[in-house]
Amino acid sequence: MRAIDERALRTLFLEARTANGFLDAPVSRELLERAVEIAELGPTSANSLPVRYVFVQSPEAKQRLNPAVGATNQEKTMKAPATAIVAADVKFYENFARTFPTRPEMADRFRAPEQAEATKGFARDNALLQMGYFILAARALGLDCGPMGGFDRAKVDAEFFPDGRLISLFLINIGYLDDSKGFPRLPRLEPAEIASFI
Repeated sequence: MRAIDERALRTLFLEARTANGFLDAPVSRELLERAVEIAELGPTSANSLPVRYVFVQSPEAKQRLNPAVGATNQEKTMKAPATAIVAADVKFYENFARTFPTRPEMADRFRAPEQAEATKGFARDNALLQMGYFILAARALGLDCGPMGGFDRAKVDAEFFPDGRLISLFLINIGYLDDSKGFPRLPRLEPAEIASFI
């Protein structure tokens, strides 16, 4: 049996919350790299691995990010020990010789100009999947995460990814939760409302 214990479930889901504020404690590069390493083990279609992260930590980098962040998210983003720009590499297929060696010729399917929009969607979908793994990996390592969609993606892409190879998807503030700035868990739907069995 591979089931995790109750303590692990509490860490990953039952007691975890979206982080809205953080303690004034740094997050090490080594810890973030470990979370990336663990998260990369999660499955993606054709082992495409399109997610890319830019960890924004320095005051200078935060100032570059700030104009793209929605007004209600700016203060917590500027104060977070780290903010990950989660992006998708739309040329992920260039790594297929390494990441999908059993069928490297699949790269040709994604490289075709008429497939550009489908390839972009494929990259986005799988990068979002990987982002979920990253949040769980970060929680497993003792970190707290506050994912946000409230930002101007075009501004982020222009500032951080001007060559167009990467497209931003989400921001995640990362650190150690300040419980005084947390909110109670909002209601969830019942399993019977979202799952059916046929």
